[in-house]
Amino acid sequence: MRKFGFILIVFLFDLRAQAQPGNCILKPPQITIHFGAGNVRDVTTEDLSYYTRVPGSCPSDGHYSLASSTSGCFSDDWHTIFEDHTPGDVDGNMLLVNAGMEGATFLRTPITGLKSNTVYEIGFWLMNLCKPTKKCPTLILPNLNVRLETPEGKVVANIGTGDVPRVEQPWWTPHRAFFTTPGSASTLMLVMVDNMHGGCGNDFALDDITFRECVKQTTQLTSAPKTTPTRRASAPKPLPKKVTTASQKKVPAVEVISAKNDSSSKTISVTKQNPKIIPTTPWVLKTRENALARRIETQAGEIKIDVYDNGEIDGDSVTIYHNNAPVKSHMRLSDKPISFTFTINPSEPHHEIIMVADNLGLIPPNTSVMIVTTSSGRYEVSISSDKQRNAKVVFDLKQ
Repeated sequence: MRKFGFILIVFLFDLRAQAQPGNCILKPPQITIHFGAGNVRDVTTEDLSYYTRVPGSCPSDGHYSLASSTSGCFSDDWHTIFEDHTPGDVDGNMLLVNAGMEGATFLRTPITGLKSNTVYEIGFWLMNLCKPTKKCPTLILPNLNVRLETPEGKVVANIGTGDVPRVEQPWWTPHRAFFTTPGSASTLMLVMVDNMHGGCGNDFALDDITFRECVKQTTQLTSAPKTTPTRRASAPKPLPKKVTTASQKKVPAVEVISAKNDSSSKTISVTKQNPKIIPTTPWVLKTRENALARRIETQAGEIKIDVYDNGEIDGDSVTIYHNNAPVKSHMRLSDKPISFTFTINPSEPHHEIIMVADNLGLIPPNTSVMIVTTSSGRYEVSISSDKQRNAKVVFDLKQ
């Protein structure tokens, strides 16, 4: 079946539900992003700062494309892939990404129609496109951060894939994690970021992003039928012996993926891995110094943050982390504020805001001013960051 749109809302899909942690069963995919077939419109609904879509199946650094196959890319440094991951389609697309700037967003699209206050599983399939080779002086591996955000920028889920290794043969790897939708937002924004910079080894394919509802199991107890003393219960009839053939034997639940690296008919069985959310510290916070710009003690209550460019507006772009989770990604600094709020209280008495420079603008370093409004005062903090050092502002509850 050909795919005509990039998002398919699936209500009837023959996929076995499986018991999951938390006493729930996964329903068939409610939403599947499979990237369509042929020359379809882009999944990303807005301009990206550091990635551009291009035609063809061999995008260069800082570019991505939608293609159904790859062959001979970069002096045959990439795997040859004859088809995408989606089973049963014809000329279906996958997303091919050739990494660009470190920590840059390569996919950003709204997700609509999810129920509120509901547990969902997000799943997607990844492949490192680069073959193992000795040509790379320094090995760089894709390492993705996947977020779901409310329209106001609040992070609902923050998932890390870890390094996506290079393999000898083309191999799709599943990644899955659970999250709970908020009570008010009817639309979430799916944001995908490659934490690593471009270079040899950091190119990947992505396909079949799914959202499946996790439904709690219920156990129904029924009482045994009563027997009366005046009637004698008849002995149960013996059940006929069940003959089990080799084709009927039970086997562990697996996903079967068609091998796509040769013309022979062959399948590879892949045992499903337990999904888990990886609360790792983002790469850009681990590899740069997080210099303390200011520490503020304040009373319990809401804290509002407004960030402006400090001085001449020269194209500075920043990503802002709150307690190691991104709250604003690749935002251009200007005379209009980048705003967000959080709450400090006895149960959450310590907060850290870290400003990361995505670039240095026309006039290095990356400078901004942070206006902090709390229940006990207003503060102005000058921020300076570059490619070696982030700027950190710490908030502690006043005792």
